[in-house]
Amino acid sequence: MQLSLEQIREWMAAEFASGSVAALQRTLGVAAASGYSIDSRTIQPGDLFFSIHGERFDGHDFVETAMQAGAVAAVIARANLGRYASEAIRKRLLLVDETLAAMQRLASSVRRHWGKRVIGITGSAGKTTTKEAIAQVLESRFRVHKSHGNLNNHFGLPLQLLRLQPEHEVAILEMGMSHAGEIAALCKIAAPDWGVVTNVGTAHGENFSDGQAGIARAKYELIASLPRLGTAILNSDDPYVRQFGRDFPGKTIYFGTESLADPRAETITPMGAEGTRFTVVAEGQRAEVNLQLMGEHNVRNALAGIAVGLASGISLEECAAALEKLEPPDKRGRTLEIRGATLINDSYNSNPQALRAMVKTLLTLPAKRTIIVAGEMLELGPEGSRLHRECGEYMGTRGINLVVGVRGEAKSIVEGAKAAGAEAMFVATPEDAGAWLRQNLRAGDAVLLKASRGVRLERALEVLDREE
Repeated sequence: MQLSLEQIREWMAAEFASGSVAALQRTLGVAAASGYSIDSRTIQPGDLFFSIHGERFDGHDFVETAMQAGAVAAVIARANLGRYASEAIRKRLLLVDETLAAMQRLASSVRRHWGKRVIGITGSAGKTTTKEAIAQVLESRFRVHKSHGNLNNHFGLPLQLLRLQPEHEVAILEMGMSHAGEIAALCKIAAPDWGVVTNVGTAHGENFSDGQAGIARAKYELIASLPRLGTAILNSDDPYVRQFGRDFPGKTIYFGTESLADPRAETITPMGAEGTRFTVVAEGQRAEVNLQLMGEHNVRNALAGIAVGLASGISLEECAAALEKLEPPDKRGRTLEIRGATLINDSYNSNPQALRAMVKTLLTLPAKRTIIVAGEMLELGPEGSRLHRECGEYMGTRGINLVVGVRGEAKSIVEGAKAAGAEAMFVATPEDAGAWLRQNLRAGDAVLLKASRGVRLERALEVLDREE
């Protein structure tokens, strides 16, 4: 949202390092910011640069670079002012006590000034696909602002709010977490009116001494933060999420495949690489949906979109028609055809629940041989080795022909798969996995690639693509 620098100064409780906004306008010929960034490499002319002190870099080191790239001004911590001797730089500095807190305060002010509906989405898996499903449905009727990529933490969510425009009618924001209290903090910034929860898994289990129950409480922070007249949209198939509506005073909508759900999916039919067909029953009506996404888990993600659409006054037929245009997000279940083999690139992230769901999906494809290239799953805590092994055992018992474990704890996946009768091997890097595929991929193979983001398993495909 374009804001005057004076408005920004006021909402952040900041001060100009030298002179005033009038002096800055005389210097630059402009006194407003048209965009916002924390990365000097992506600065566009007119952006306001926030000098965030991160884990690896200190944004204060890149203020001059940002201004050379066209930043109209920079927000710095007051304690760092002495680093900038140039008067030309100092004239374009806004001083605050702490830059991240100032950015969050500005984002919160923008959200409240904008004043329309915000939908928050959280869950251990499926947040991005659910966000895209909801946006696909709502865009048939409304001007929608949605999170881009996975900018869903204390850095990314404020930046998404700052990109709101007056013409937007609804905002859809992902909310991620790795510790208790993080979603509650994001909700204080975004003030969501509606909340969608996809599921509760074991991701980030290393940060919760009581395991999945603690993760569930952290996810519930979204529902607890909704206003009394807000709306909770919950996956009734998940035993934890199903309980979230019990004490919620607002409107509760359940989606899923069980009798409690409305909307509810029936007659789910896998269509191989073409996607999934299902019948949705909602408010006494029925519709057929030909979803381009594979797997029953994506049917639930689509149902969340239908639930939000119906609650927004969009007909079931319109919701179904919109969802048929939904394509898989990048690295989240996209299929490739190479050498007569079908590869599912689901390498963006992984956890035990999501991995098992994709194993089921892989087995719906016609194949002479099924192969899973499974990278390690990060942040599972002390139970990580056991959870990896159980996933490998699951693959073996379901009849997967060959398992390739990639990096670290994926050794336990290999051990579990071998114990359950599958052929399995371990490689140290995604590049090694790509080299193995280059040597061993055959026509008629169906291959799943899945791993936590930190593994960068897509590099296996890059190695294979270069050879092709």
